[in-house]
Amino acid sequence: MRITSFRNGRIVLADEEILGSLSLAGDTIASIDAGAGAVGEDLQGDYLVAGLVELHTDQLENYYRPRPGVFWDPLASLHAHDVQVAGSGITTVFDAVRIGSDVDMPEMGQHVEKLTAAIAGGRDGGWLRAEHFVHLRCELPAHDVIAQFEAHAGAAHTRLASVMDHTPGQRQFASLEEYKRFYKDRLGRQGDVEAYLAARQAEHDRYAAPNRAHIVARARALGLPLASHDDTTLLHVEEAVEDGVAIAEFPTTLEAAAAAHDGGLSILMGAPNVVRGRSHSGNVSATDLVRAGLLDILSSDYVPMALLQAAFLLPQKVEGLGLAAALAMVSANPARAAGLDDRGEIAPGRRADLVRVRVVDGLPVVRGVWRQGERVS
Repeated sequence: MRITSFRNGRIVLADEEILGSLSLAGDTIASIDAGAGAVGEDLQGDYLVAGLVELHTDQLENYYRPRPGVFWDPLASLHAHDVQVAGSGITTVFDAVRIGSDVDMPEMGQHVEKLTAAIAGGRDGGWLRAEHFVHLRCELPAHDVIAQFEAHAGAAHTRLASVMDHTPGQRQFASLEEYKRFYKDRLGRQGDVEAYLAARQAEHDRYAAPNRAHIVARARALGLPLASHDDTTLLHVEEAVEDGVAIAEFPTTLEAAAAAHDGGLSILMGAPNVVRGRSHSGNVSATDLVRAGLLDILSSDYVPMALLQAAFLLPQKVEGLGLAAALAMVSANPARAAGLDDRGEIAPGRRADLVRVRVVDGLPVVRGVWRQGERVS
């Protein structure tokens, strides 16, 4: 069995930091000892933290479709994405793959097939740095979302699904003016925006409710964890609780976050929101939710490095919040919410997913990443 040792590191455990040494036996953490130690790789006082667990990132799709109408090779896209997430300290990643076509992506089904096949091939081939799972991001107003869900929900690598509705006037974009501002540059002239709004609202009225009912029922039957998305009102949260949703992704208001917390949902917000100090679409601040005791999980969303950056930044922003608690939001808490109880914490018997971090001018810099005891970055 391969034995790997580290010494002289600031090891962040579940509830404290210690100057210590650590030994791995194969793919598992074997022992942790206080004191600088005398054997193993010298960490030179750098932090050693648990590998980050990412539940919702759009980065694979961004590599696959770097420009409107431009589609990259799916394996090359996965490779680039994998390098970036591993280099950001993420050792477990749930790749959010949108299912459901719209005017922007009228044949989404064929793209889903390519992306999920690439992920399956990378997992089976053993060449990925991080461990990748699929998060089905279900666009409820889409006419073909059920067919695409049924095609992929039962796959072994599919471990999470979210139900979302980006219809103008709904949830994230409750304000139609805010929606118009966000999409005008993409859609061109104002007339195009108005036509787009009308088409999206008609699709919502026809498909959203029956599609949600079907997907919720099938997820229950499959034992597939569900997340809600952009809950804004108490009615949204009540619907999520009734549907057996486990994770509330990106609640847009303090009211919705509080209700989700009371309903037993794990609350997930974007790490870029923490780093920027505000939501890009004008919704509730993630840092305010931390101060209110209403945030469990951070997601990198659209900037992978933001996950580690936010965890190190939060203790500076929130009085009384320690680094161990902040790092739990990007490791132990998302692992637990996804049913991955073998990782997310530095403790004997846990998976040896580790990240070496040095803080340079206030910025956490990744200096080494190990997944299951093997160095991957």
